[in-house]
Amino acid sequence: MRTPASELFWRWCFITLLLCTCVVVVPLLNVLALSLSDPARVSEVRGLTVFPKGFSLVNYRVLLANPLFMRSILNSVFITVVGTALNLLVTSMAAFALTRPKLPFKRFFMILIIVVMILEPALVTEYLVVKKIGLMGSLWAVILYKTVNVYYLIILMRYFEEIPPSLIEAAQVDGASNMTVLKNIVLPLSKPALATLGLFYGVFHWNEYFRASIYLTDPMKYPLQLILRQFVVLDDTASLIGSGALFSYDEAARLSYDALQASTIIVAILPVLIIYPLILKYYARGVMEGGVKE
Repeated sequence: MRTPASELFWRWCFITLLLCTCVVVVPLLNVLALSLSDPARVSEVRGLTVFPKGFSLVNYRVLLANPLFMRSILNSVFITVVGTALNLLVTSMAAFALTRPKLPFKRFFMILIIVVMILEPALVTEYLVVKKIGLMGSLWAVILYKTVNVYYLIILMRYFEEIPPSLIEAAQVDGASNMTVLKNIVLPLSKPALATLGLFYGVFHWNEYFRASIYLTDPMKYPLQLILRQFVVLDDTASLIGSGALFSYDEAARLSYDALQASTIIVAILPVLIIYPLILKYYARGVMEGGVKE
């Protein structure tokens, strides 16, 4: 039974969370409204406007007509998908190996990864390595960077250690190899952890722009975030209407650079907003769902 004090506390919590939600959601809705507004009425969109003034998709038509922008989306998708898959594969294999009780020099490896986590290589050293192995100008220079995040590796190790040893021992008695145990037992029972780390790795790759700006020199290999920085931060929006064949002179003249920048931001954050709710369902699942009890 709730007392008046507890009822007041819950109402205060609700109001606080509602205000926090508004602080996060209103700027996103404002950017979306700016991108969808009619070019002639863009000036009417203020800081707290959440509904578009009029309706027009001309800003998105401009983006879709730009070959550089469309290529950057494909580059970001490739980097994110391949990079996340490689991250999960290598991190899972490393975490499984480091949680095996009979691993030789296990203590040495644990100390080594902790040292690597604390003392990351300098950017100059990393640049020289990338140049030495011939990855300059290649998307693989961005994909292979930090293939294993040590912090995520430790999280997955703790998750693997929660799996009952009896499951693994039973499989080994039946002749299963370590790879079979990892593939058929450990990974299926670790879907919540893998989904979580996959989201973290995916967002990291999708938002990567700094090293792409260092290692990539061909504009056709730029990821979306690098194009976003070029258009929004550096204010280089003139090249957005490089393909003017689809637009009349009057239509191109009425375009708002602020609205174009807002459209670019929406395209950049939309995949994360779509994928996050799909991954969220794995957070609440127990690690031993469907497993045997000790």
